This record gives sequence, C-alpha cells and structure tokens, in this order.
Amino acid sequence: MLKQKSIDYSLLLISLLLYGFLGFAAKRHETLSLLLAYFAVFIIYLYIALKSDHDSITFWFYASILFRAVLLFSVPNLSDDFYRFLWDGHLLASGYHPFAEVPAFYMKHNLSIPGINEDLFLKLNSPDYFTVYPPLAQFIFWLAVKLSPQSLYGSLLVMKSIIFMAEMGSLWVIKKLLVHFEFEQARVLLYALNPLVILELMGNIHLEAVLIFFLLLSILLLYHQKLLLSGIVFSLAICVKLIPLIFLPALIPRLGWKKALQFYFIVAIACIIISVPLLDREIIFGFQNSLAYYFKKFEFNASIYYLVREWGYWYYGYNIIQTAGRVLGVVSFFIIVFVSAVNPWSIVRGPLLMPKSEGQSITHHRLSTIDYGLFITLTLILITYFLFTTTLHPWYITTLLVLSIFTEFRFTLLWTALIFLTYAGYTTNGFQENLWITTIEYISVLGYLAYELLWKRKYFLSQAP
Repeated sequence: MLKQKSIDYSLLLISLLLYGFLGFAAKRHETLSLLLAYFAVFIIYLYIALKSDHDSITFWFYASILFRAVLLFSVPNLSDDFYRFLWDGHLLASGYHPFAEVPAFYMKHNLSIPGINEDLFLKLNSPDYFTVYPPLAQFIFWLAVKLSPQSLYGSLLVMKSIIFMAEMGSLWVIKKLLVHFEFEQARVLLYALNPLVILELMGNIHLEAVLIFFLLLSILLLYHQKLLLSGIVFSLAICVKLIPLIFLPALIPRLGWKKALQFYFIVAIACIIISVPLLDREIIFGFQNSLAYYFKKFEFNASIYYLVREWGYWYYGYNIIQTAGRVLGVVSFFIIVFVSAVNPWSIVRGPLLMPKSEGQSITHHRLSTIDYGLFITLTLILITYFLFTTTLHPWYITTLLVLSIFTEFRFTLLWTALIFLTYAGYTTNGFQENLWITTIEYISVLGYLAYELLWKRKYFLSQAP
C-alpha cells in the first residue's frame, strides 16, 4: 500500500510538471518537445486508467480536477480559435450581429467597435469566413468580454471558468451514469485523466466541454423519464455545437415514434427560444455560408474524403471538395439513419424510457442492455460522421471518447493518442499537413476498431440477455 501511494504521488508530480509545460511553455511548432511531453503524460494516463484499483480511483479523480485547475490560468498555446471567440463577443457586446459580416468587412470599413482592432484581426485564423458558433456559444463569448471588456486574459479566464464548471458537471454526470448502468467506477478515469480532453478542452478552451456536459445530462434525464427537461438540455447542447443533431434519429427506436416526436418538438421550441436574441436574417444567412464553407472549403485530418480527393485529382485534375464534401455529407446522413434504425446485434430491446415495475424504483432497475445499445449506436453514429467529414480536429474526438466509456470500445483511447500527431504539421511559417501521419492514424485506429468488432465480439454479446 505504501509503495503504491509513493508511485501515485510520483506520477502525480510528473504529470503536473508535464501539464505545466504543455499548458504554459510548449509551442505548437516545437514538434519534438510537444509530442514527447504529450506521449509521456499519455503513458502515465494509460497506466493509471487501466490499472487503478478501488483505493486509488478517488485519488486520481481529484488529481484530474487539479490538472484542470492548473490549466485554468494558462493562455491557450496550441490553438488560436479563442481569438475568434473574443471577436464575436466584442461584436455582440457592441450591438453587432456576429453572423452579419466576415471579420475582414469591419477592417475594410474602419468601423469603430470597442475591442475590434487590427491587432486582434491579425490573430484570427479565418478572417474571411463567417462565424460557425451557435447562439449559446455566442452568449459565452459575449459574457466573457462583458465581464472583462478591457482585458484579454480576464475574458479568457471567464471562458475557462465556464469550461471548468462544465467539466466538473460532466464528471459528476459520468459517475451518476456509471452507477445507473452498473459499470465499474474506474471508467470515469478514462475521460477524467485523458490528456487530450484536459489539454484541448481546459487548456485550449474548446466548447466540446459544454456540449459533453449537456449531452450526458440529457441522457441521464431520459433515464429518469424526464422527457421535457431532457429535451431542453439537449437543445442547449445543440446551441453550443450543432453535432448533437446527428443523434436525434437514434432516439426513435428507443423512445418510440410518439415520444420521439414529443422530444423533437421540445428540442425545436427550446432551440428557437434560445436563438431569439440572434434570430433574424443575419443568422440564417451566416449559418448557410458557414455550413457551405465547412463542406466546401475546410479540409483537415480527413479519411474517406482524402481518398475521394485524390481520385478527383487523378480523374478531373483539380480538388473536387466543392461537390465531394456535400456528397459525402449526404452519404453520411443516410448511413447514420440506417445505424440509428437497425440494430445488427439485436442488443437494444424496448424503449429507453421503460415504465417502472410496480413497487420498483427506476434507480434500481437494470437497464444495461438497453443503454449499452444506445451508447453503441451513438458511438457508431459519431464514427460515421467523423469518417465522412472533410475536417476532423483533435478536440472533436473528446465527445466520441466520453460516449465510448459506456461501451466496451477502447479504440477511442488509441485515437486520442494518435490524433495529437496532427500537431506535427505546425511550423513557424504556418501549417503543412503530413499525410503519412494521417495514414498511420487512420490505419491504426480503424484496424483496432475492426479488431474489436470482429474478434472481440464479447463487447457486444456480453450484455445480451
């Protein structure tokens, strides 16, 4: 016992030093030191998360909170997205609609807007594109600059505080769900201690943290048969990031058509109400352009799309992203609908909202078969989307990771390691994607997924009655 405690404290100290370096000193173009530090802390994470005994779970759970608390005070050094957050926030605080114009418009017309200046403009990574952030995300940006209008660091601290609270909420909900699904509590460490989660969400202020909290809370509320509250919370997730929309078809076979339509209605009304402050021509026009840019312009760390793109170069002689991105999106949609409607393993049986047996508390009702199937479906839906998208940033994977901990899929752990290799493309002069790294990433991840699907069939069959 004493020896194990010594090991735990030693690993805690080393992890703190590594997170200190990664959060405060590392630069994304310094590839060697960045990757060495990341994979060092990742190895520690795997050792702890996969080997922790009952006595050390609490220790490392609180350690994960400490890691996040340390990064609460860092300025993001691996992502520059937060500059656009501040840009949108300053526009809203001054009464300008963030979807009305691209940033270059304000510079071109020399408009006098507090906080909007050439220095901030030059730090934007997409000055010629419309914003892509939904209304609730915009509210977070507005709140950050409203509470600290003169200080960039103060605004960052506000946003990081929101991320921190969301992460604390997610950890609480994960523990609740693990109890309800009768899974071992050690699974919380798969998310809580994951370096990609800590660095990308807490360190780099990515709003997947807020999305994950609302998504998990919505599922927990569904488990307790609180359809109205669940729908409202699900709408909050959509209004932070649009990605939860792809999960809606998966609820039909589990809720049944009647309850599913009620849920959709609640979500739609709540989204409209949340969007009211920004609901006008600009948001419709801006969102249309944002989605068009996403499918027609952006390309990063893709898989199937890159193969299609290479075929396009060979057959047509130019990049066919204008049509390929849209077509792949449509194909992805139909596959997602199929995955949602059809359960090839015959694991999910009955609706998610099961009626209570007489004299039986829903809290003690074992729903592992049903919920296990739900999370398998959500995981497969998100994998489908990621495989067909033209853009896959490292922080996108955090949502997939948290869904997978309620299944027996573990390919997501490998992905959270390998996707960090995409930072090797950054140099002092910009970014140049290394397709060899992308190839290794997808072959490794999909190979391990195939291994889990084809050879480790207990991941599906062990929960079947």
